[in-house]
Amino acid sequence: MLKVKKEGIILRPTKLEFEDNSVLNPACIKTGNNVHMFYRAIAADHRSTIGYCKLEGPLKVVERLKKPFMSHEFSYESKGLEDPRIVEIDGTYYMTYIGYDGKAVRIVYATSKDLKKFEKKGVISPEISYDEAEDHFRLCKPGLKDRYFLFEAYYKDRVGKDALIWNKDAFLFPKKINGKYALIHRIMPDIQVIYFNRFKDLTLDYWKKYLKNLCNYVILESKHWYETRNIGGGCPPIETPKGWLMIYHAVDDMDVGRTYRAGAALLDKKDPTKVIGHLHEPLFSPEEKWEKKGVVGNIVFPTGTALFGKRLYIYYGAADKYIAAASVNLRELVDTLIKEGKKYHV
Repeated sequence: MLKVKKEGIILRPTKLEFEDNSVLNPACIKTGNNVHMFYRAIAADHRSTIGYCKLEGPLKVVERLKKPFMSHEFSYESKGLEDPRIVEIDGTYYMTYIGYDGKAVRIVYATSKDLKKFEKKGVISPEISYDEAEDHFRLCKPGLKDRYFLFEAYYKDRVGKDALIWNKDAFLFPKKINGKYALIHRIMPDIQVIYFNRFKDLTLDYWKKYLKNLCNYVILESKHWYETRNIGGGCPPIETPKGWLMIYHAVDDMDVGRTYRAGAALLDKKDPTKVIGHLHEPLFSPEEKWEKKGVVGNIVFPTGTALFGKRLYIYYGAADKYIAAASVNLRELVDTLIKEGKKYHV
């Protein structure tokens, strides 16, 4: 039986103005024996910035900035910079995050060579309304499931008919696939991937063509009992000899409210739309007091990993208030995914 160890809370909110409400959902990258953590920090006015801390080993905080590492500069991020993720490709660090202006969300990216200073490169998601996106969805063959259109109606009703497509949980694979960048993103209710040669290729026309074929770029579907509402990208994929390990978040709304759990899947290295294994049960769930009660209860939201020896450390937001960690034997997790893939005929 696969064993996941809860390592406890890594970071808590402080009395500093920019993070006195909560800290959560960190982007993590390992260099040497250190983990660099770029986390979402929320102030009392609910505006998000990105904070920074450094870990020695997987768990010990040895440095933490007393002011935001990255703050809003543009109108599309005026209400917050949310849920960063980070990867390194060919000597460049790519940070993706969500810019929120109070109404719409947009995928934004920034780059760095040294992890000390990032240059914001701008928005890479399409400026397209859900209403127009639906027209493109309907052209896809063999077709998208009905829940895509249910979420489209939900966001139009909630935000307005001009609501931009709700496209979140975005991050890159940590290496090019078949010579192209591969960006994971989430249009409800599943997880998709878009390939491109250069970031400037991600024009509105490029996205429109892609949306007409969205059903062919789904890399993981919500299918198990703990994924009844939707799933979304979690940690950037981890390359293993057997495939890409994807740790994601799953949302269940069958009980009172919503419960966010961590799931895991193994994807083909050359074609991530081919699923090798998909855990039939959650990787881990809200069980501890600090996962069940916080700003929003019953949430574990994985966003970063670091490998130390044989153990994979998974960093996650807990109850939208803390940053915590869990660990698992990487090889055992991959072997379990392969076994379950065969058992359930994935």
